Amino acid sequence: MAPAPLPDDDSRPVVLDRRDGPFGEVVLRRHGELLQIIANGCFLMDTSDGRSERLLVTAALDALDDRPDPAVLIGGLGVGFSLEQAAAEPRWGRVTVVEREPAVIDWHRAGPLGARTAPALADPRTELVRADLLDHLRTASATYDALCLDIDNGPDWTVTSGNDGLYSPTGLATCRARLNPGGVLAVWSAQPSEDFPRKLRNAGFTDVRTREIPVARGVPDVLFLASHHLARQSA
Repeated sequence: MAPAPLPDDDSRPVVLDRRDGPFGEVVLRRHGELLQIIANGCFLMDTSDGRSERLLVTAALDALDDRPDPAVLIGGLGVGFSLEQAAAEPRWGRVTVVEREPAVIDWHRAGPLGARTAPALADPRTELVRADLLDHLRTASATYDALCLDIDNGPDWTVTSGNDGLYSPTGLATCRARLNPGGVLAVWSAQPSEDFPRKLRNAGFTDVRTREIPVARGVPDVLFLASHHLARQSA
């Protein structure tokens, strides 16, 4: 009797690409209709939802004043939700995306993720920069009205070595220095943090607030928002 064929279903992920990158192994796989990114064996993100990643950009824009053509920097390309949201909003005058993983950039430019993000990447306002985000913030001459950071799993749980430096006092001070007056820092996190709002205030940010976004399973995603207002000069 011939063996029964394996079930033709979507129960097992299929690896589409596996790379040894400068910061460890990164994997793109398909699980049913979803595309997933795995870094050093840890699940990072997939294409299942994206509400909180889109809200990261929307909330930053809502927190700005009515200045014309504000510039936004998106830290981390991921599966492209934040980029898509920014490109869909005509108010943004300039959209810069900083991503340090060559594989992730390739998957968007010439791979399966490009089916989602090709129009956003082709938008003349969009610039895709391959760089470590903190290095870019330290060395770039441009300033921004909003920084929307979706790096690793957030300030309290980083998978990749070195990412925690972005959320350190020095890293937050670098973010603040790159913002125009009245600008907004928006940070995505996979979990709440009791300590991070205090770190933001200690770094000189004001109007620090948090927003939780429920997810299907587990703790909610969290957005941290903070403003960069220059101190008033005494008379």
